Amino acid sequence: MDRSPGCLSPEETLREIQINLLECKVCFETFTSQQRERRPQNLSCGHVLCLECITGLSHPLLRKLECPFCRQLCSVDNISHCQVLSDLQDLLLSQKPSSSAPPCRAKGGLISETALHLLAAFGGWGTLTNPTGIAVLGPTEGVVVVHDGQKRVAVFNQQGRKLHSFGERGTGNGDICYPVDVAVSPTGFIIVTDAGDKAVKVFTSRGMHIVTVKGCFQLPWGVDTDSCGHILVSDVQGGVLFRIKVDFRHGVIMENQAVRTNLQSPKAVAHCRKTGNTAVIEHPKHQTRTLKVFTKDFHLLYQVDAFSLSLQSSFRLTISDVAFSTDGDVVVSDSDQGLICSLGNPQNHPVLTPLVGDHLIRPAGLVLLNNTIITVDSGDHTVKIYSTKPDA
Repeated sequence: MDRSPGCLSPEETLREIQINLLECKVCFETFTSQQRERRPQNLSCGHVLCLECITGLSHPLLRKLECPFCRQLCSVDNISHCQVLSDLQDLLLSQKPSSSAPPCRAKGGLISETALHLLAAFGGWGTLTNPTGIAVLGPTEGVVVVHDGQKRVAVFNQQGRKLHSFGERGTGNGDICYPVDVAVSPTGFIIVTDAGDKAVKVFTSRGMHIVTVKGCFQLPWGVDTDSCGHILVSDVQGGVLFRIKVDFRHGVIMENQAVRTNLQSPKAVAHCRKTGNTAVIEHPKHQTRTLKVFTKDFHLLYQVDAFSLSLQSSFRLTISDVAFSTDGDVVVSDSDQGLICSLGNPQNHPVLTPLVGDHLIRPAGLVLLNNTIITVDSGDHTVKIYSTKPDA
C-alpha cells in the first residue's frame, strides 16, 4: 500500500487489520482463541497460520511443512501460539458495537450499492497461489490466470473447471520464473511478462512455447495486445512502454520499439480495441498514481490522477489496474479497498461510478466482456465473475 498509515480513516485501518492480520492466509478463516484449530500459530520462519492449516500441510511422520509463503521448511514441533494476535483480536472485539459482523470491504459506510453482482467464483488456495494477472481466450472460451504455482499459467473454462496448466517454475526454455501479467492476442496466443527472467514469453493456448523476448527490459510488468496482435509491455524500472511485433506462426520477433519513454514506474497496461487508445498506470514514488491514456500513435490524450478522482467522491481511490469496456469507457480497480469503478470517458469529464465492491478483497487484474467483469482476487486466490444480472 502506497499510503502511509496516518492517511487511513479509522474504518480503513480496522479493515486492513482484520484482513491482513486477523485471518489465516491459507484458509481465510478468522483466527480465534475459542477454537483450538483456529488459534494463530507462529512458524519458525515468522509467518502465522492457523493450527488446522499447519496440521493439514505438514507431513504426518516427518512433522514438517513447507511454508506456503516463503517456502522455508518448518518443524511442527517448533510452532508457538501467537499471543500478540490473540490479544489484538480480543481488544478489537471488546471495542466493537453490538453487531459482530466485520465491516464490509468497499462499503464501510462509503458505498451503499454497486452496479454488478457476484455471479460465480472459482479457484482458491491450492488451485491458485497468489495470482497476479488474468486474461480471456475469447468471449465464451477459457480464462487464463498467472500465479505462483508450480505451473505458472492455469487455464479454466468460465464455469471454473481447470482445463490445463503450463509454464514450469524456472528459467529454462518455456519455463516461467516470476509471472506478473498475462494477455491473449486476437489469434489466441498467450503472452506472459516474466519479471524474474526479465522477459516476455509467448505460448500457444495449449502451452507450447513460441518465442521469448528479452535483453531490452529492466523489469517488464503490464502487458496487453492491440487489434493487430502487437504486444504492448510496460517496463516499471526503465519507465518505458514497448510495442513488440511478433510473427506468432513462425516465432520471430519482427520489431521491438520503445513507443513512450520517461514514464514514472508504469505498471498496468490496457488497449482499447474500439478507439485504438492505450492506457497506462504510473506509480511514482511518494505521489498519487496517475492514469495516462495515449492515442494509437502514442501521443498523450489525457491523464488523471487518483487524488483528483478522490475529490469528486466520498472515498479515496487508489488506482491499481485498468481496462476498457467495449464502448471505450475506462474501468479501474483499487486493490487497497477491493473496488472496481468506471470512469466513463475521462477525456470529457471522469464520472466515478462504483461497479463492484461485494466479496472482493484485492483485485489483481480485470477483464471486461459486455456486461460482465472477470477479475482475479489475490486476497483469497480466486477468479470472480460479476454481472448486471444474477442469472446472466
